[in-house]
Amino acid sequence: MIQQEGPGWRLAHDPSRQPFCVLIGGSNWAIELTEEEWRGLASVVVELECQHQQLSDQMMAEEAITIELERSPWWALLEGDRQQWNLSVVLTPSHRRGAEGSWQAPAAVAIVAAMRTLMDSLE
Repeated sequence: MIQQEGPGWRLAHDPSRQPFCVLIGGSNWAIELTEEEWRGLASVVVELECQHQQLSDQMMAEEAITIELERSPWWALLEGDRQQWNLSVVLTPSHRRGAEGSWQAPAAVAIVAAMRTLMDSLE
């Protein structure tokens, strides 16, 4: 079992808890995900962060940015500036079930780092 958490976020992976082996959450919410849902979410979130990194070098300090990405069944939104940003995700209800969650800065950066670590450990 892998479990990580910090102020405003948590992430756990327990392969023995099938079919919902990943738990991800924020300050006042959490959801259990299947392996497939987890991989889809991680892919979308990491891509959003990469896009932000590429654009932040071109932004002025006071400039705001909003980046959306939809890859069924996930929709994600990154909003902020060069230094800090918030992250929102939605598991679309047209799939088996629906869910919404978000992380405010600096928890958003921390959860994405934890997601990257978990992704790397599962490969």
